[in-house]
Amino acid sequence: MTKYAITAATGNLGQAAVKELNKLVGADNVVVIARNEEKAAKLFPNNEVRRGDYEDVESMNAALKGIDRVLFISSQPGGKIGRAEEHQNVINAMKNNSVKFVAYTSFPDAQNSTTPLAEDHRITENAIKAAGIEHSFLRDNWYLENEIGFLQSGSANQPVLYWANNHAGWALEREYAEAAAKIVANDNPQEVYELAGKARTYDDLGHALQKATGNDFEIKQVSEDDYIAALEKTGLDHDTAALFASFQSPIDTGALDENSDDLEKALGHELTPIEDAIKEILAR
Repeated sequence: MTKYAITAATGNLGQAAVKELNKLVGADNVVVIARNEEKAAKLFPNNEVRRGDYEDVESMNAALKGIDRVLFISSQPGGKIGRAEEHQNVINAMKNNSVKFVAYTSFPDAQNSTTPLAEDHRITENAIKAAGIEHSFLRDNWYLENEIGFLQSGSANQPVLYWANNHAGWALEREYAEAAAKIVANDNPQEVYELAGKARTYDDLGHALQKATGNDFEIKQVSEDDYIAALEKTGLDHDTAALFASFQSPIDTGALDENSDDLEKALGHELTPIEDAIKEILAR
């Protein structure tokens, strides 16, 4: 039997992907890899759990022993070592264990994107190619959950503010996870998937939020400086407010402006309608 593994499995994307892959291939064939074994064991009592830390290549070597196919979930920036180095550790461990296939969660148009967020992903894609491992690059657009502050403001019938003047391909994180599980279980996947929902502006999202909530709040574009000032009025310090505001930069630059149906194709069904997706998030 083919043995599968999902790395960074205790994060939101990982949890949803494990549940989906368990359905597709059986929990007996899915190894859960996480830094925190105890947490993973509680989340996934029916799966084998192995400790794997991207900063520790030996732990990854042990975690990937006997594994055929891997869903490699990219790390969050800000660790003890750089993300590119963390990812290289995982790639080295996959190569050492003769892993046959890896699906890696990357960034939209990673090879050509000029946004700084794409750089580590471009390095990782190239390192996977250099390692000679069969692969699919899952270039995830934006999770709708990233906009929780925007959604909660509208839900409370408060004005919703934004500064980015471009499009994003918002979809539910669980839909990206379901697609990832289906791709890693697919014997003949594409090399690259540009995974995205329908391209929408913040104004589009605001009107969908009005429909989802039945509220008639103001949808207002402001300057980035005014957006930061508005966040500061909620009690955030300047640096935190500026950090939150920066999350809209990839949208403003057009880095997330895609027209791709790869996500629906990978899922094998239509995406959750945006109003229903908003309701799902607000009901959590």
